[in-house]
Parts: sequence; structure tokens; C-alpha cells
Amino acid sequence: MTGKKRFINLDNVENTKSFNDFRRWQKERRQNKKDLTIQIEQSPTKEIIRLNKNRKEASITWIGHSTFFIQIDGLNIVTDPVWAKRMGLGKRLTAPGISITDLPDIDIVLISHGHYDHLDFPSIKKLKGDPTFYVPIGLGKSFSKRGYQHIFEANWYDSFRLNSLSLSFVPAQHWTKRSLTDTNTSHWGGWIIENEPHSIYFVGDTGYFRGFKEIAEKFNIKTVLMPIGAYEPEWFMKVSHINPEDAVKAYIELNGATFIPMHYGTYHLADDTGPEAIARLDTEWEKQQLDANQLKKLLIGETFWL
Repeated sequence: MTGKKRFINLDNVENTKSFNDFRRWQKERRQNKKDLTIQIEQSPTKEIIRLNKNRKEASITWIGHSTFFIQIDGLNIVTDPVWAKRMGLGKRLTAPGISITDLPDIDIVLISHGHYDHLDFPSIKKLKGDPTFYVPIGLGKSFSKRGYQHIFEANWYDSFRLNSLSLSFVPAQHWTKRSLTDTNTSHWGGWIIENEPHSIYFVGDTGYFRGFKEIAEKFNIKTVLMPIGAYEPEWFMKVSHINPEDAVKAYIELNGATFIPMHYGTYHLADDTGPEAIARLDTEWEKQQLDANQLKKLLIGETFWL
């Protein structure tokens, strides 16, 4: 192969859009403006004092979008750390659930892919501690050139062991780009965090794909952090962003025990809104007659104790 290595999806599924596709989307957006004033609520209870002292219990705290603060096996983990006040031309719709300065020292940072709403280096610079970064293959150089030293690159189904904790990088259906010339030069995926007795699947950013069934065959997944937003218009977004109905379908295929939705209500990346995504999720959950206790819709900054 000559030139830069380009990564691909399972079954060579492509997410290529033409200039006319972008024009059509922007025209539709102007015609169908959404009300962004109704926002996902902040949790009335922020358990940051308990989280700062905690080194034994397993917990998941939603900061917003795809950013979670996870405590497991005595380790502090952050997924896709983004505390940015803006994303492109748009302002952040909700404040982060916990200030980045209030977090304890971070041991591990998990990155799903290189898009700016999932990888924000100004936020990473503000994290306390000396974390180890687990990133998709192709992204390591972006960290090393900024002076970070503890970096592990992962291809799909690579696993890493930290005492009794296992971190596994698994497929997603997406793409990535941070500049004019680096389209798909790094990979994308989700992370599965396991110890006894917990198994947390941080799905990352994805469209619905057969990979969910494949992942379910390889892992015993209990808690699923599943994206449900940025799916509209679906003719444009479907390949790369899963809608709420397909998110429920994927969860059923994964045979999980707890569904925690994410990737909605923080940034206006597509034409759906956070309340719309949640309403469709609730409708589909009831349609499939799933156990209401398995659906944990966290408020911003809320902590779920496993």
C-alpha cells in the first residue's frame, strides 16, 4: 500500500457524502428548525465528594455527551474527555455534569475515535494525575507529539490487562477526521471494561451494524453505555449514528442487563434534540416490552452505582 493507511468498517461499509448531500441537509435544517431551549436536566445530587474518596465501589457518572467518569477496580477512568464549551459553531447546550477541576486524579483515559466531540486535547490537558491513554490505532502520534508518554494503541479486539481489570477495543461502524488530509487514518471503536463481577461496554460512536452480534458472542456484557443521538436526518446519518430504535435492537442483541443512553442533548451535532431522542427511546423500550428497571436514563452529573 502506498500513502497513508486508511481504516475501514466491517463489510467495507462506507460513509461518503457528496457536496450536494451536505447542501440538501443544510436546506432541510433551515426549513425544520428545532427548539433547543428544552435541555437535559442536571442531576440535583452530585456525589463528587463520595467519588473523590471512593476506591472500592464501581460507579458510572455521566459528564455529558460521550464523557463518563468511571470508577472500577480502584481505578479512575474517563471516556472521550470533552469539556469544551463549543463544538464547531455551536455552543454546548448543557454544562458538564462535574467540573473537570473537581475530579480526582485520573488513571486511565479511553478514546473511541478522533472526532472533536470525542477527543478534545484542551480538556485532556486539564485532567489531574498522570493517566495512561488507550487509543485507536493511528491516534498515538497525536498524543506523543503533545508530550504524553503512557500511550497504548489498539486495533479491534486487542485487549490489555491491569491487575484484575481487562480493557478490550471492539469494532464500531463509523469514520474519523481531524484535518483535511487525515480522513480514516486512525481507527474507531468501543471499549469493554471488565473485572469480576462487572462488564461495562462503552459503545463509542456508531451506526447499527452486525458487529453487535459478534461482540455479544465474545463478551458477557452487563452495562451498556449506548449512543442514541445525532441520528437526524437519518438518510444522512444512518451509517454512522445509531437511532434510538436501533440502539434498543443492539442492546437486545448484546443481552445486556443495564442500558445507559449517551451521545444526546449536549451538542447540536445533527437535527434531532435530546428530548426527542429520549422520547423515541422510551417508546421503543415499551414497544419491546423490556424491563423498565434495566433502563437508566442518567441526568447530567448523575452517578449510577453498580
